[in-house]
Amino acid sequence: MNTDSFNITHADHLGSYRLRLRFDDGFENVVDFGPFLQTSQHPDIRAFLDISKFRQFGLESGNLMWGHFELCFPVADLRANRILPFSAAASAA
Repeated sequence: MNTDSFNITHADHLGSYRLRLRFDDGFENVVDFGPFLQTSQHPDIRAFLDISKFRQFGLESGNLMWGHFELCFPVADLRANRILPFSAAASAA
């Protein structure tokens, strides 16, 4: 299945760093961004550990993003719930 063509149509904050995402095909899942944010050493990413900043997400053209692309993830990864902690993502490359 090619998930590159999916868009996010709705996102709800569930508490902490978890979001429920709904996609244009009706599929829903819950993504926990906590491990990614907590293991990152980059100060621009760690800034989103401030829950008030994390809650300022939005949808633009089917993408989930914070600010003007300050933080965003590929839609296919969000749909597959593949948000790896930063250290795991670096070692997988």
